[in-house]
Amino acid sequence: MHVTNTFLAALAAVGQVSAAPCSPWAVQPIKKIELGPRPYYLVESLSAGPLKKKLASCTEMDMKPSTWSIGHRGGGTLLIPEESRESILAGARMGAGIQECDVTFTKDRGLVCRHSQCDLHTTTNIVAVPELNAKCRTPFRPAADGRPAAAECCTSDITLAEYKTLCAKMDGFNASATTPADYLHGTPSWRSDLYASCARVMTLQEHVTLVRSLGLQFTPEIKTPMVPMPFQGNYTQEMFAQQIIDTLRAGGVAPADVFVQSFLYSDIQYLLAREPAFGRQAVFLLDSPAPGTVEASIANLTGYARDGVKIVAPPLGVLVEADGGRIVPSRYAVRAKELGLQIITWSLERSPPVAQIKADGDFYYNSVRDLLKTDGDVYTVLDVLWQQVGVLGVFSDWSATATFYANCFGIGI
Repeated sequence: MHVTNTFLAALAAVGQVSAAPCSPWAVQPIKKIELGPRPYYLVESLSAGPLKKKLASCTEMDMKPSTWSIGHRGGGTLLIPEESRESILAGARMGAGIQECDVTFTKDRGLVCRHSQCDLHTTTNIVAVPELNAKCRTPFRPAADGRPAAAECCTSDITLAEYKTLCAKMDGFNASATTPADYLHGTPSWRSDLYASCARVMTLQEHVTLVRSLGLQFTPEIKTPMVPMPFQGNYTQEMFAQQIIDTLRAGGVAPADVFVQSFLYSDIQYLLAREPAFGRQAVFLLDSPAPGTVEASIANLTGYARDGVKIVAPPLGVLVEADGGRIVPSRYAVRAKELGLQIITWSLERSPPVAQIKADGDFYYNSVRDLLKTDGDVYTVLDVLWQQVGVLGVFSDWSATATFYANCFGIGI
């Protein structure tokens, strides 16, 4: 048989592909973006006006991913357990161009994706696994004698292998529970347990493999530890931060595709000094100013800019306020822009329907809640954040909402 060089080259190529490691966490990129009904419901419920007219003109567009749409805890967590493979895939399907992993560590220092180091009792099934529940900082305690049910379980209580046996569930718990199974209930009525049968928890390495195979960018958060540091006497905060960077680098992730976040200013300073390629896009997360500290918080922005911080990320309610019956940029937002700081904000779609916001208040919308009329006013707030504040990106628990707005206005496409 005559064997050509072309045939031999083809065989060699097949051999190389076959020899390459194939991770079960690698998937094909998503080419068809699907938003589902929610963005269109929100547009329909908006009061008549220029914004509704503009958004309505975009309802038949073919949608594309946008880096302005950031998947908070994956981006599907309105209906799908957070920090799970399933949430990542849902957020990616809805066009989130950047994906988050909140990074914390296990007892044997494995890096995993979890919104808090000590939230396993509300976001996984750990209390229903007797051998793991027994290892929790506070194992499940049933409600009794007027005392609510309680538990506290941390990633640092268990090993990486033990963590990987858990199922992710919707965040919530039942304070009146008398059994571990009952304690797992408690999902807010405006979310859903429809997809919460056993979502898959992730390590940071698995997250990197998944998100890189999807062709998306990264925003890992260096979670503030809830155990004394140095952990086990010698695992320092700096070692923790460096381990995250090393994992990204080992996964072939380019610094230009990474927005590392932290609420600890020392983490940001460490990145700027020791990992400047990653520090250039480091995101300093900021919480709402405590009562009476607004002026001090605004003044602090000057120091951040002077120290080389490029991006700050306060909650959305810090960036808007009510003025004469209108939603306008806050003084905080104005000052950040004056200093040349870029702004990312959090978290869209983390809140209940507007009727409940107006009745009970809400962390994200309290600064403007009296001006909200319908659920569609999510887009009223979002419009101010883009048109007047100029935010670089928006974390969302339901990525479709931000993706639709981004496509309509051509942001991050």
